[in-house]
Amino acid sequence: MIDALSFSLAIPPSIAFIVTLILIWWLIRSNVLKVLDHPNPRSLHTRAIRRTGGVGMMLGIGVSWATTPAALPISVSLGVALLVLISFADDIFGLPVLGRLLMHGAVAIWFSVALLFETHGWMMVTIITLSIVWMINLYNFMDGSDGLAGGMTLIGFTCYGLTAWSGGDESFAVINFCIAAAAAAFLIFNFHPARIFMGDAGAIPLGFLAASLGIMGWINGSWPLWLPVLVFSPFIADASVTLLRRCLGGERFWQAHRVHYYQRMVRGGFGHRNTALLGYILMLATGVSAMWAMHQDIAVQLGVGMVWGGIYLSMMIVSERYLERLPGD
Repeated sequence: MIDALSFSLAIPPSIAFIVTLILIWWLIRSNVLKVLDHPNPRSLHTRAIRRTGGVGMMLGIGVSWATTPAALPISVSLGVALLVLISFADDIFGLPVLGRLLMHGAVAIWFSVALLFETHGWMMVTIITLSIVWMINLYNFMDGSDGLAGGMTLIGFTCYGLTAWSGGDESFAVINFCIAAAAAAFLIFNFHPARIFMGDAGAIPLGFLAASLGIMGWINGSWPLWLPVLVFSPFIADASVTLLRRCLGGERFWQAHRVHYYQRMVRGGFGHRNTALLGYILMLATGVSAMWAMHQDIAVQLGVGMVWGGIYLSMMIVSERYLERLPGD
């Protein structure tokens, strides 16, 4: 029988799902906030599609968090709000890259200094700040195919929630489950063929949450620092290797392109649906292996990391071999 505590903790994620579902349904059908994502050199779609799904997601998450038994640090909650605002302005008007990066850096520095400076010093603050800024942007880079970023959000934050729950931190688990529930509602409308995209207003704050909540879980003792990296490694590996390749090739890495591995898979004949399903399998495998490995000794944990490194290297070699016929952008 479900006890009263478990039932009460299930309410916030349910609210996140229902509120997000209703808001996105309304955003698709209403002419209010009719912000369209028009095809560009980076796009894999051929028609204009609404890009306000992230607004519905973040509002659903915010409402549900108001009903949770624990509050997030202000550097997280207000940081998310600032990123939603600046990113939604970018969705509408197209803000300069430098201005957006400065805001990303400011939010990352605020979080890192507030939570880490006194106990870990400037070196760790600097490393974590750079990691958060990269996570914010790579999440946005990987939001380019139907259902992919939504699936990563659902699976990644579910892993966070299950790990925190198993460690006895139910309140922190619920915070993560709320994000996963909102992503599940969004996926109903975003899985191929997508009727709405999350836009920067969704991808940017979700990248921040993936990093900041991952670090909070480490600070709270819910998991080791490597666990968030492995859980979100499908995104981290693709975005990081692609950026490195473009930099080494002398390309303007900040410009729109279609040479991420997932983009090349879609263009190479896999399509949005199969690319997303393959991504889900990979995300589930990394998440489950991370949750299992954290309870093993350090040798096993290192072995798991090495195995996944080999898997990603093999996948990239195979991808290069079969997709090299596709021209870069």
